[in-house]
Amino acid sequence: MALFAIGDLHLSLGCNKPMDVFEGWEDYVPRLEKNWRDTITEQDTIVLMGDNSWAMNFEEALADFAFLHSLPGQKIVLKGNHDYWWTTMAKMTAWIEQNQLDSIRFLHNNSYEVEGVSVCGTRSWLFEADKPQDEKVMAREVGRLRASLQAATLPKKLVFLHYPPVYVGATSAAVIETMQEFGVNQCYYGHLHGGSIRWAVQGQVNGIQYKLLSADSLGFKPYKIN
Repeated sequence: MALFAIGDLHLSLGCNKPMDVFEGWEDYVPRLEKNWRDTITEQDTIVLMGDNSWAMNFEEALADFAFLHSLPGQKIVLKGNHDYWWTTMAKMTAWIEQNQLDSIRFLHNNSYEVEGVSVCGTRSWLFEADKPQDEKVMAREVGRLRASLQAATLPKKLVFLHYPPVYVGATSAAVIETMQEFGVNQCYYGHLHGGSIRWAVQGQVNGIQYKLLSADSLGFKPYKIN
């Protein structure tokens, strides 16, 4: 059994928003499926780190999540900035149960114990949180990260975010301070694509090891955490 992660799948099997038009994304769904099946077994767990589906609602999202459910392993899903289908935990859980997608769970103000570690996380938000509305959203995301870390029951806590908490010349100070408060030393994030990948901060910064796991940065192959 092992823990994997990947972000930014941008699936659109139930709506007309193909990513194949972008350089490097040609035939990405069959490539992802092959890499996934070659890498992950039914006993493994994979964290899906936001921007999972272009769907606007559950009806459009069903094809994407049926596809994910058909792949091996347990899936832990967190929210990205393009997951417009995302709603309350109660509604999402009921939808999963109704459609018998029982390999899928959501990371939202909670945590999961997998392979001897606590899987924690949230979407996070932008660095430029200087407008009143942005400040409210960032404060809410920091609160969700804190709730997730507080829910963890194992000493080793891994944090999965959609937005990067560090970037060239910028940091999400409140997110980093919260991770440091709870003794987190590994953080994984997505969101960055194409030319932005080269600017990703990876490696250890002030005691925390960072790793970009957006799908195109990984060649659409899930990354093994442990």
